[in-house]
Amino acid sequence: MCIFCQIAKGEIPSNKVLEDEEFLAFHDINPIAPIHILIIPKEHVENFQSVSPELMAKMTPFIQKVASQLCLDQTGYRLITNNGRDGGQEVPHLHFHLLGGAKLKWTNLTHNDPHKNL
Repeated sequence: MCIFCQIAKGEIPSNKVLEDEEFLAFHDINPIAPIHILIIPKEHVENFQSVSPELMAKMTPFIQKVASQLCLDQTGYRLITNNGRDGGQEVPHLHFHLLGGAKLKWTNLTHNDPHKNL
């Protein structure tokens, strides 16, 4: 069982922000922004590529509710999902990173020169 499934079942503690029957939002233990929340479906879904449109349709308002509860809907936020190894996904369970609480910068996402192969 993956670590996020264990967190969703309450087998591993988390600092919860919001929870309902299908989804859970909790603080990331290694935050990269003043506010860094992970949002997961309780059902195991490996990644964004394999999520059903029906589940995403239900997950979207949950994510928006989390952003509103943290007042990020007023100031702005970044919502990220990493998909697969090359996309930076470290846990094979669909999750979104909700980042905010400061003006976020965008840095180079690769160690390679992005113009080199153009």
